[in-house]
Amino acid sequence: MMSAPQNQQNMSNEAPNPNSPDTDPGQPLIEHLIELRSRLLRSALAVAILFVPLFYYANDLYAYLSSPLRAYLPEGTSMIATEVASPFLTPFKLSLVCSIFVAMPYILHQIWSFIAPGLYANEKKIAFPLLVSSITLFYSGIAFAYFVVFPLVFAFFTSVAPDGVTIMTDINRYLDFVLKLFFAFGLAFEIPIATLLLVWTGATTPQSLREKRPFVIVGCFVVGMLLTPPDVVSQILLAVPMWLLFEGGILFSTLIKHEDPASTEETP
Repeated sequence: MMSAPQNQQNMSNEAPNPNSPDTDPGQPLIEHLIELRSRLLRSALAVAILFVPLFYYANDLYAYLSSPLRAYLPEGTSMIATEVASPFLTPFKLSLVCSIFVAMPYILHQIWSFIAPGLYANEKKIAFPLLVSSITLFYSGIAFAYFVVFPLVFAFFTSVAPDGVTIMTDINRYLDFVLKLFFAFGLAFEIPIATLLLVWTGATTPQSLREKRPFVIVGCFVVGMLLTPPDVVSQILLAVPMWLLFEGGILFSTLIKHEDPASTEETP
């Protein structure tokens, strides 16, 4: 028979530790918030480190960015700055945006490192390749806009100017215009990733997407109309790649087998 002191000792050993994470539901949340803050600070530091050298070459960056338009300006004309601070603020904004674009792989890596421990093995198997592919496609969309779309759009704009109108574009308005197109084409090139995710999660099937092809084509032109300037050239140059990327997403989605993440018993 167990003595009273021994019984009390065993009860004290079995008593929950108030400092244990299992009994303190707030502790895991605090740890996650601390980790999130750490990764956000790392991302901000990476952007700041890249910003310093990019700002030093800010004028050269803007000259390169504006070259597709300046190539079609009439002889003897140039771009202008209509605001007092535009010669400084416009290259500053361009350097900051370029810093974020260049640091995006590292930022997404920090996001991946934060959410990866909570993913199942089959989710990790497909999530990381999709993450890398999304970065590549986004940069591809930006490159497509700069090297293909801009020359055609600016050639069209400068050719339809009324007689007696001198084309002298403001540097800040031009930057806002090209950043909008960069975002539009970068986002449009993510369509295959979105298609693969819809099929992998079981939200739809490749056959169902094929049946909705006419609606998707119309939607591509509607999106092209909303995200691009009011001209037919840029709308077509955005809508057609969106449709082709949608078809590519359907093609690759046939290789994806839907899996239920909850079916995996162990988390890595």
